[in-house]
Amino acid sequence: MEYGIAPIENSLEGSINQTYDLLLYSQLKVCHEVIVKITHCLIANCGVRLDSIKAVYSHPQALAQCRDFLDRLNGENIPTYDTAGSVKMIKGKNLTDSAAIASERAAQIYHMEILARGIENNPQNFTRFLVLSKQDSPPTGSDKTSLIFSTKHVPGTLLKALEGLAAQGINLTKIESRPIVGKPWEYNFYLDFEGHRTEGRVQQALENLTQNSIFVNLLGSYPKARGG
Repeated sequence: MEYGIAPIENSLEGSINQTYDLLLYSQLKVCHEVIVKITHCLIANCGVRLDSIKAVYSHPQALAQCRDFLDRLNGENIPTYDTAGSVKMIKGKNLTDSAAIASERAAQIYHMEILARGIENNPQNFTRFLVLSKQDSPPTGSDKTSLIFSTKHVPGTLLKALEGLAAQGINLTKIESRPIVGKPWEYNFYLDFEGHRTEGRVQQALENLTQNSIFVNLLGSYPKARGG
C-alpha cells in the first residue's frame, strides 16, 4: 500500500491551512498520525559567514517558527514552497549572501554548512503530520477520528451538531474552521475526536452529527500518536 504524509499543525504556529483546504477535496483517508520534534538550522553555502547573510529562504511556517532569530539577524525573509528545497535552491544558484532554514539532514544531503542550530522560537516545537492512504486503519483501542462537516447558516446549528457528540461521551480534541469559497462568512468545520468510527458510540455520534449538518466527510480513523 502506498502512503503520503502532510503536515497539519505546529505547536508554535498552529494550523497549516493549505493542508486543511486540500483535505476537503482529497479522496484519500487518514490512516495514521505522527508527531515530530522540529529543530531548525540556518544553512548556507560552505565558507559563507553569518554576518554576510542578507536574505533567508524557507517555507512560511519555518520562517514564522524562527521569527525571533530572524528579527535579530535583520535580513530579508523570503517565503518558498519547501524547507529542503530552499537549501537546494541556494546551492544551485551558489548564493553567497543568503541562507535557508531547514533540517540538519537537508544540510547533509546538499553538502552545505550549518551556521546556527536550534533557531526556533521555542525548543518545544512539534509538528503533527497526517499519514494518508486509500484506506484508514482498523481499531486499536486508542484511536482518533477526523472529519469535515458544515451546517446551515442559522443560529444554534453548530451547537446542535456538537451536542450529538457530547451526548455519546465523545472527547473532542480539535475543531478548526475554514472559509467556504464563494460563501463569505460561512465555514466548513474540521473535527478530531477520540474513538474509532467502528465503535457503537462513535457511530451514533456520527448519525447525530449527520442529522444536524449539510454534509459530513469522514476523513478516517487511525491510531492516536503518543502525545497527540
